[in-house]
Amino acid sequence: MKANKFFSLVILVIFVVSGYAVEKKSSYSGVWNLNKEKTTAQSSQIFLSKISINLKKDSVLTVRTYENANGETYPFDENLTLDGKEFKIVVYDLPRKAKANLSKPEGNLVIESTTTFTGNSGEVDFSLVETWKVSENGKELTVDFVAKSSAGESKGTNYFIKSE
Repeated sequence: MKANKFFSLVILVIFVVSGYAVEKKSSYSGVWNLNKEKTTAQSSQIFLSKISINLKKDSVLTVRTYENANGETYPFDENLTLDGKEFKIVVYDLPRKAKANLSKPEGNLVIESTTTFTGNSGEVDFSLVETWKVSENGKELTVDFVAKSSAGESKGTNYFIKSE
């Protein structure tokens, strides 16, 4: 009898823990809009204003929408596996390499990318490491980033609110 109770308790714990992991993973999925009040350093240049995320067991599909000061938007799709494999796409004539993985045990989504720009001085690589975290209540997405280029390094945080 005690063995049956113990076995039942173990099964219950496994379901609760695995349910939390699935809930954490699936909480990324949805449409996230930039919280302009909380996010600082929005300049007159182009900025990430919205992210649509579909996180699956082994991959993440995003539609990133960038916006300029005039309200013009520039969306692009990106489909990455979560095993750290690098993928190459072209975004508005700019080559981009990116890879993604879920950090353990936190469940943060980490996306590393390099976009190559060609200017008067030749090619310039813009590298970006983003760490995405969903809040406990599942309503806020925080994106910590480190950006590097030949001009230097910058760090910051963008805050997004989940659309209902």
